[in-house]
Amino acid sequence: KNNVYLARSRIQGLGLYAAKDIEKHTMVIEYIGTIIRNEVANRREKIYEEQNRGIYMFRINNEHVIDATLTGGPARYINHSCAPNCVAEVVTFDKEDKIIIISSRRIPKGEELTYDYQFDFEDDQHKIPCHCGAWNCRKWMN
Repeated sequence: KNNVYLARSRIQGLGLYAAKDIEKHTMVIEYIGTIIRNEVANRREKIYEEQNRGIYMFRINNEHVIDATLTGGPARYINHSCAPNCVAEVVTFDKEDKIIIISSRRIPKGEELTYDYQFDFEDDQHKIPCHCGAWNCRKWMN
């Protein structure tokens, strides 16, 4: 069951790693947290920033966000990469939207799991630098 483990990442902070070889198109982990509306997410983001917290939020659709900052599982530690080995997919299960992380290729044991955060483009003052180190790195996450 345990596909993953937490360890220091060369990309940023902690990262999630493959605990065993993972075949292509395998569901690796669910991104768990509290489902909240956009307006609530915006308010919480400001509060977390004021508290100097790492912010772990994942947009499900135009109205809802999963906030994993205080109540999340280990998937929140998956770092961004411009050449990711996983994709995040929104699936509906029992009338509830869930986010699952799926391997997009075979991932050998010990490799860090990554996906493309696909952030919206922001104006130049709010650019977030990318540290993924991939050969095709876009230099910015947004």
